[in-house]
Amino acid sequence: MKLVIAIIKPSRIENVREALSALDVHGMTVTEVKGYGRQKGHSEIYRGAEYTVNFLPKLKLEVAVASDRVDAVVAAIREAANTERIGDGKIFVIDLLAATRIRTGETGPDAL
Repeated sequence: MKLVIAIIKPSRIENVREALSALDVHGMTVTEVKGYGRQKGHSEIYRGAEYTVNFLPKLKLEVAVASDRVDAVVAAIREAANTERIGDGKIFVIDLLAATRIRTGETGPDAL
């Protein structure tokens, strides 16, 4: 099992959700986060004064998937979240050692 973590632009969440639903991936956790990467924030002008915005709003998606489906899930997220502009985000894949469905007690891939 793998845990796919993606940091994306908030405007792309619906595209990503639809892409994952098409792959029959129905569970995900979404968290509002702030951060920056290579873009290092940006400047905005508000009422004539310039402000530096160091942390930009992003969404963090977490999706637990079976190991054999991880490549398809990563590809779907990448295609759906891609705007070909700086700040599109990152995707991380880490090993998921255990999972348990609380309601039924199922463990491992059955719990996903």
